[in-house]
Amino acid sequence: MPITPLMPVYPRCGVRPVRGEGCYLIGEQGERYLDFASGIAVNALGHGHPKLVKAIADQAATLMHVSNLYGSPQGEHFAQRLIDATFADTVFFTNSGAEAVECAIKTARRYHYANGNPQRHTLITFDTAFHGRTLGTISATNQSKMRDGFEPLLPGFAYAKFNDLEGALALIDDNTAGFLVEPIQGEGGIRPASDAFMKGLRKACDEHGLLLVLDEVQAGYGRTGKMLAHEHYGVTPDIAALAKGIGGGFPLGACLATEEAAKGMVIGTHGSTYGGNPLAMAAGEAVLDVLLEPGFLENVTAMGERLRSGLEQMIPNHDHLFESVRGKGLMLGIKLKSDSRRFVAHCRDNHGLLTVAAGENVVRILPPLVIDESHIAECIEKLSEAARVYVPASDD
Repeated sequence: MPITPLMPVYPRCGVRPVRGEGCYLIGEQGERYLDFASGIAVNALGHGHPKLVKAIADQAATLMHVSNLYGSPQGEHFAQRLIDATFADTVFFTNSGAEAVECAIKTARRYHYANGNPQRHTLITFDTAFHGRTLGTISATNQSKMRDGFEPLLPGFAYAKFNDLEGALALIDDNTAGFLVEPIQGEGGIRPASDAFMKGLRKACDEHGLLLVLDEVQAGYGRTGKMLAHEHYGVTPDIAALAKGIGGGFPLGACLATEEAAKGMVIGTHGSTYGGNPLAMAAGEAVLDVLLEPGFLENVTAMGERLRSGLEQMIPNHDHLFESVRGKGLMLGIKLKSDSRRFVAHCRDNHGLLTVAAGENVVRILPPLVIDESHIAECIEKLSEAARVYVPASDD
């Protein structure tokens, strides 16, 4: 059997979308799916949002790309708006989440180099983390499924258990640069950091001169009802990586940093051919316009509470299958008592509901941030019917 035209690295399912409408995807034969996967938390405004579509079309007709050899009025404007809306003082734009995390890692290392401590290059990261698929970002996780066959990996990482503050603090030594952590692990199974854990990491950074680096690629940008997920914990990072929802479907990421944390990132230390191109900036501005509309994030919180309540009310009716709900805002997970990937496929193929499997047999519920109560009701109805007729595999 010859290799496929698309390199066969994805276990692609039978859904073949050709069009999107709001919170729905439409397949080649006109099949309709309620999209509570959102391209894995990317399509924050759903599909075909008129403001985003117009911004991209208008900008494409005006100027798409010029390179970072020249001034960027588009990038400067969008960066300032992000600074005004977050903890950051400066922004580097990327094309993806992995690139944003790579920039965050480089920024953290360069900070200590600039301070005369080049030996402080190790970031403490956490089990079941997912930071991307580049060599640098797979080095930042201890998951063999992402690392096997790609050694030698990048040195400079130590691994602790997620939410184990004592274990993380025990790894601090003379080579430590800081911590790299997701406030809510996404691929790892919608695992929120505990309040004590996040506050403890921040306190340790302050005491030891370390940097708190957050991977907010999935949890950030309105997904949890806050602009960034760390706001739930009352802590401020030094550096944060963003992507996914920031472009609403257009490839875009960003590394945000305080002025102090970015002190080593001077001319020549980092770059990107496409990062921050005018077309991406137009997409980013359009998404941010919607996110910052009065009441938008409050509505995400309200819809998250409605969705969570509906899921929690459903669980006792199918307690042979479902265990619990976890997460924040519209980043929710249903913990299953059997294989979540199999149940996700069942919902998709038999009930027209798109969700995403995650670690610990969790079904990720990641709808567009623009859902209303009708979409929530439809989701609960489809999940309930799917659960009612579902037969777990005999070996589950």
